[in-house]
Amino acid sequence: MSSLPAEQTWMVLVELLTDLRRHQVKISSTITNDIRLAKTTINFYKVNPSDPERIKEVPRMNQFLTSAQEALMSLADKQGQEYSEEWEDKLKKASRGEEVYPLKEDRSKFVIGAPPGFSMVRVNFKAPLAEDRVQEIAEYHNVIIEFEDDRLVAVYGDPENLKLSLKELASFFKEQIE
Repeated sequence: MSSLPAEQTWMVLVELLTDLRRHQVKISSTITNDIRLAKTTINFYKVNPSDPERIKEVPRMNQFLTSAQEALMSLADKQGQEYSEEWEDKLKKASRGEEVYPLKEDRSKFVIGAPPGFSMVRVNFKAPLAEDRVQEIAEYHNVIIEFEDDRLVAVYGDPENLKLSLKELASFFKEQIE
């Protein structure tokens, strides 16, 4: 799914907030709360942008973004005109729908159809896995391991078996670090 202008604006505001903190600027909890609520509202809207109930959230989303933007830009102004103009330019690009920051591809998804009575864990690896090694772990520990893609697996089973299989899957993390 392509990025919404509101989502790009949110990303710019998060980067601005992070950069201001690097400059030792004190950030009010009201600002961070507005940014958090904006992201929650954006994610809610993106699930189904044509749903009338979700469309009603657009003004709230814009309200949170505007409030955070005004507060952060006020703090940016105190850092100097050049600094402020740099961030203002990024915000203008975001409002025009231009991509200022790329979206992360890894999105959490709601898992539908988990077997009843089973616990479930999702594991995201940095590198693709060899399916045969993972399936050996599944058979040995009596769990179900489904590949959602070559790096993301869902593991189903009873809690004790999940713990044991995850301990063995941890070896894949060590391999990816070395």
